[in-house]
Order: sequence, then C-alpha cells, then structure tokens
Amino acid sequence: MKIAAAQLTCIPADVTANTAQAAALADEARSQGAELVVFPEFTLTGYELEALAADPGLWIADPDDPRLDPLRSAGIAVAVNVALHTPGPQPAIATLVYGADGAHVTTYAKQHLYRHEQGAFTAGRADGRFELGGIRFSLGVCFDNHFPELAGRAAADGCRVHLASSLYGTGDGIHERATVHPALAGHGLYVVLANHVGPAGPWTGCGRSAVWEPGGSVLAEADDRTPSVVTADIPV
Repeated sequence: MKIAAAQLTCIPADVTANTAQAAALADEARSQGAELVVFPEFTLTGYELEALAADPGLWIADPDDPRLDPLRSAGIAVAVNVALHTPGPQPAIATLVYGADGAHVTTYAKQHLYRHEQGAFTAGRADGRFELGGIRFSLGVCFDNHFPELAGRAAADGCRVHLASSLYGTGDGIHERATVHPALAGHGLYVVLANHVGPAGPWTGCGRSAVWEPGGSVLAEADDRTPSVVTADIPV
C-alpha cells in the first residue's frame, strides 16, 4: 500500500480555504497512487488556539459535518485532524479517518495535551486503531508521539503503521521531529508524519513530513518549505 503524508501552510481560522487546500493535496496523493493520506494537526484551522477558543463555529460538529465533504469525496482514504465538538464544553483535538468511499472509519482524540492545550481541550482516553487494505494502523497527535508507550501498545496490538498528525516548528522542533519518530519506528512500526510548513499560529512549521520504516531509516521525506505530499510503499 502506498501512503502519503501531506504538509500545508494553513490560512488562519479559515476552514473552507484549508479544506480546499487539503482536498487538492489529497487529489495529488491519489494521482501518485496513494491509498491513504495523512494531514497535520489542526488541518482545517491551523494552530490557532485563541481563535478556536473564541469561535466554536470553527469546531467540527461530528464526522458528518458537511464542511468535510471535499475531503470525503477525494477518492482516497484520509486522516484529518480537527477541533471536534464533544458532549462537554470543550472540543477535542481529534483525527477523523475516512475511507476512499467517504465513509467514517474511526475518530481518535489526542490523549496527551501540550501545555496551553490543557484546560482548553478535552483529552482522549483511548488509543486509535483502524484497518485498511489488510494493514492495522495506530494514531497519534503531536505530543502523543513523545510517549513511547503509545507505539509499544500499538505494536503489541498488531499495528504495522503509526500515523502522526503534528506540528513541529523551526528551532527545537527540528530536532524533535528527527528524533521522536525514528524512535517510534524502533518498536517495529512504519511511522508516517504529517507536519505544517510555514506559519502555524505562534510557530513556523519546519515541514519535512516523512515516512520511516521499522528500525528508524527514512523511506521518504518532503522539503522544509513547500506544501506538498510525500509517499512511500508499505508492504502488505
């Protein structure tokens, strides 16, 4: 199975524009033969915590929210991270997975909230899992991936690929991006990172979305400046 990691420069708090950008990248991934494309953290708004706190209209209502229709109709499975309504007063930082037919496959809510996310979002309490094309996947969102037990549980549960929707900035984020994910691959997993590139809230995304094979070697890697997709073949 060919899998794609997408990186984009989000327009702050513009769900419609960012969905259109993501759909175009999904089309590009499909044209390259990918069956699944993974997007960064807060794909539809950018990492705009103040805007998200001030305007619940930026939150996705549920997996059937019509604003996601351009992605659901892209003809490729997608994993897209959003601010998602919960039964409580705060949203979750959630990855929604859809099949190539647009059907909702699963939802995963970020379990390990980073600093200023705490108190503003509801943390998830369960690991994310789904199967596609005979491959079992696990899910993590940015700071989740700094907890190696997440990958350990995934490997023990029969997962072969870990999908990481993230934001790593320039500066310290460059080193973190390059060390955290090969370490996860050390659990015997393929690791697919989708990162922001360019301005992203208070940071500047360092790009270099990538795929690592078990053991930590890089299979494919994007550059540090271009909205794009990068693909790699995962043996079934």
